[in-house]
Amino acid sequence: MIYRYVSSPVGTLLLARDEHGLAIVSFEKGGRPSEPLNEWERDDSAFTEEICQFERYFAAKLREFDLALSPVGTKFQKDIWTLLRAIPYAETRSYADIARQIGKPSACRAVGRANGANPLPIVVPCHRVIGSDGSFTGFGGGLGVKRYLLELEGGVSSQRSLLPATSNPL
Repeated sequence: MIYRYVSSPVGTLLLARDEHGLAIVSFEKGGRPSEPLNEWERDDSAFTEEICQFERYFAAKLREFDLALSPVGTKFQKDIWTLLRAIPYAETRSYADIARQIGKPSACRAVGRANGANPLPIVVPCHRVIGSDGSFTGFGGGLGVKRYLLELEGGVSSQRSLLPATSNPL
């Protein structure tokens, strides 16, 4: 696995990939920051395409990432992550919506756990999943970052009052 740190409007991100594709996007701060493992190799010249796409996304010029991905997870988690990638830019879905979509309407918590285990936030847009009542729910980068990403996409007009305003997403 190779890795690199990159700056972004939501703070420093750790990017890591294996021979198959991008495996990890991790926030430096937040609920679940990742650290490179000892066997990983740092390569500050790598990730050119990933960085280009992140820059375009943060400039509101990219709506969907087109990268080779290699997330590690269970079949159920990967199925949920595939559904997350199908949520259109600037739109949100609830955990209940996704549970109904997989034909298991009582699986909201399992969907939430799979969403929370997403190793590729932003690229696999878990930030687009909100509570059934429209409220913001947990996010590995913090709720301020979630708000920032949804505002960047233009998808939070009805949720603006549900989360305290912040001038800094971190």
